[in-house]
Amino acid sequence: MSKQRIAGVKLTRLEARIRVIHGAGRFVFVVFCIAMGFVVVATAVPQLREVDRLEAKLKLAKDQEKLIVAEREFREIECRALREDPAFLEIHARDRLDYYLEGERILKFKH
Repeated sequence: MSKQRIAGVKLTRLEARIRVIHGAGRFVFVVFCIAMGFVVVATAVPQLREVDRLEAKLKLAKDQEKLIVAEREFREIECRALREDPAFLEIHARDRLDYYLEGERILKFKH
């Protein structure tokens, strides 16, 4: 019977070692998964910064485009008024050439 008892103790120790090995394997797997998560995050951060930089650049370009479109529309309206409206043409020409009528008071504002 002592051989059976020794065999039972050895079996118990073997089972304990197997449990430790399985636990260590799970621990290593968890550590590996966490490390992979850090790798993914570490590679994503520079890309997110690049996306933010490009979005800021795009916003700046859109703002400049709005200003240019507004300036173009203003110039088109002014050009049309110069061609079609004689009163506007007279005012514009008198302003550029500094002509004024006798008794007329001109006020100029700098913008």
